[in-house]
Amino acid sequence: MIYILLADGFEDVEAIAPADALRRARVDTAFVGVTGMEVTASHGLRVRADMPLAQADAAECEAVVIPGGLRGVENIGKSKEALALVRAAYDAGKTVAAICAGPTILASLGILEGRQAVCYPGMEDQLTGATALPGARVVVDGNVITSRSAGTAWDFALALVEALRGGQASEKVRSAIVYDRSQG
Repeated sequence: MIYILLADGFEDVEAIAPADALRRARVDTAFVGVTGMEVTASHGLRVRADMPLAQADAAECEAVVIPGGLRGVENIGKSKEALALVRAAYDAGKTVAAICAGPTILASLGILEGRQAVCYPGMEDQLTGATALPGARVVVDGNVITSRSAGTAWDFALALVEALRGGQASEKVRSAIVYDRSQG
């Protein structure tokens, strides 16, 4: 199971694109409500979570994904339970992934220490312990995946599929959505 954390203020496409790509690759994926079961994105889209945060179990998941959206990331950062889930998943060797402002959560937990990462432009100083790669669209460093912004959401989504199910699965999704590599 892949957990995508949703908190009020999340960036719409940064949660929806990974869920779409993972589900197309037949990967069990759940939206986890951090601020409730009905979560409002940064542009007003309302999404019903598949499960409340209290039901998310780090031992049962394969990966945890943190969408960006500054307010959404702030709300995740205020949740001790959400932070504990991310930390426990990472400590268990699971994949942790974050996009836009989301990598700052990983940095705050010490997960980016000694790793390469990317985040929303201008937030690189918050990637404590990491080597920031500001021009990168997606950075995969072991079991940690980071991405830059809403504009790289599909790159991020496809990198998740590749990391979790391999290049062939990622190519199948890329082909199904007619994603042209030159778009990035």
